[in-house]
Amino acid sequence: MRSTGPAVLALGLVLAGPARAAPEAGEAEEEARAWFTDTVLVTQDGRPVRFYTDVLRDKVVVIDFIFTRCAGACPLLTQKLNALRRELGPLFGEKVRFVSISIDPEFDTPQELVHFAKKHGAVHPEWIFLTGKKADVKGVVSRLGQWTEDPGEHSTLFIAGNALARHWTKIRLDAGAEAFALKVRALVGGGGLLPVAAPSARP
Repeated sequence: MRSTGPAVLALGLVLAGPARAAPEAGEAEEEARAWFTDTVLVTQDGRPVRFYTDVLRDKVVVIDFIFTRCAGACPLLTQKLNALRRELGPLFGEKVRFVSISIDPEFDTPQELVHFAKKHGAVHPEWIFLTGKKADVKGVVSRLGQWTEDPGEHSTLFIAGNALARHWTKIRLDAGAEAFALKVRALVGGGGLLPVAAPSARP
């Protein structure tokens, strides 16, 4: 199981560039859409959504990577997000959305995701679970630097970001809920950390 990935958040460098002036809002949005793609994935409700336009664009997002047969880290990741939800209060839902992406899409149907969400207390309109065709999920997760062919080796990082502001950061599973919430609140305010590429590391 990985705590960091081989290209974690290099996407921020692609969007921002080391010496570019800040683009106009329309240009920034087009760059973000081009990078993240509008690949169509499927929610736990069976609803098709475009990844950038429908999932990332209008909220600060906290993304994690799970699979429903996981008995180790995935319940812990979900518990951490529930602790963050309590810490954020009304910001969650109003300004912040959670996005849990299955890295076992061939098994994780919408029905399996619904069962997982109910089992772990992760039912909320702004907590979106995503699955889809393996090639589509792989394309999206690879953009985030977190794809692995072996679900058991999936990342335990959270990726939090404000796509329009082009601010992204990564948060470890062992981060405290209060510190986690501080980073997310900074992203809501348009601030945050521009990411740097992280080296691959395995515990």
